[in-house]
Amino acid sequence: MISFQAVIFDLDGLLLDTERIALDAFNETCRHFDIEDQNGLFLKCVGTNQALGEKIMMEGLPSHIDFSSFSSTWYENYRARIRNKPVPLKDGALDLLEYLSLRHLSIAVATSSKTERAVEKLRNAGILHFFNVVVGGDQVQKSKPSPDTFLKAAELMAVDPGKCLALEDSENGVRSAVAAGMTVIQIPDLVSPSRSLIELGHTIVDNLNDVRIWLEDGPR
Repeated sequence: MISFQAVIFDLDGLLLDTERIALDAFNETCRHFDIEDQNGLFLKCVGTNQALGEKIMMEGLPSHIDFSSFSSTWYENYRARIRNKPVPLKDGALDLLEYLSLRHLSIAVATSSKTERAVEKLRNAGILHFFNVVVGGDQVQKSKPSPDTFLKAAELMAVDPGKCLALEDSENGVRSAVAAGMTVIQIPDLVSPSRSLIELGHTIVDNLNDVRIWLEDGPR
């Protein structure tokens, strides 16, 4: 196994299958407001914090749409989908967390979501106990793609960033972790890596099960 002192996970789209639920709720909201396909606009917001995501949305939606009404409707549509059941874990998430825990590695979440909401999602999914640290976008001045969120997680665990493995799905997240000086594995979710992102030279795998294989066998 490659030697790391800590593993830092993104949350939405990486550990939890939230992005597809959010996209379904977004599309339902667009239909409610009689707006044509806006999938591209949604994907621009993946991996951003709330403030930046809202800015992108407000600038991208048709000018006649009241953003406050659109946003509240979208949130209610999302909540309706998860009200009676936890958000599904991504394939291989639980096995990887158990594997890392048995090896006594420090484990953290570094997410653009607010910390309170991230903790709630982890608790509802039954995996909060695996994490030594949860860092949300509200704990740093600059969220992803700036490195602050990942650096904060490393600082709280008292681990050098160069000894951390970062797991991400989004472009903003990968750029954040690379800028933090960490080893990065990307597991793309809704958005395939761009050519410029691939040129960063990080590892890209299909799912979290592949991360365990990578840790045991080393880079190929």
